Amino acid sequence: MVVGDKSSDFFMREALKQAVLASESGEIPVGAVVVCEGRIIARAHNQVEMLRDPTAHAEMIAITSAAEYLGGKFLDSCTMYVTMEPCTMCAGALYWARIGNLVFGAADPKRGYRLRGAGLLHPKTQVESGVLADASTAMLNTFFRDMREE
Repeated sequence: MVVGDKSSDFFMREALKQAVLASESGEIPVGAVVVCEGRIIARAHNQVEMLRDPTAHAEMIAITSAAEYLGGKFLDSCTMYVTMEPCTMCAGALYWARIGNLVFGAADPKRGYRLRGAGLLHPKTQVESGVLADASTAMLNTFFRDMREE
């Protein structure tokens, strides 16, 4: 997928930068960016521990930020790049936001939305998976390995 003159890899690298911020804060390293008309309008990373809020996933924070930026609740002209497959909660929020495109890196075989079926996303949402998946997966594996060793 190409947005403006930038590729999915470019925007996923920006999401990975957000995942690094999450990891540095002791959060599960998931990052997201929302792009509209070739520009990043929202950046977010997991803040569940910091905010003591189980809904403070990168996707949820990015949706709120993008909607605020656009002045409306629908993100149908936007693309979200997220380093890991969204969970069912985040997929539901993406449904209600009517996100135009979803691009994610690492699959989440334990809690990803696809376990419940692709119908969790809005029918018009286009999905691209596996973008820089190796980098996302490596970051997640390192984070969880380090947690087990502590």
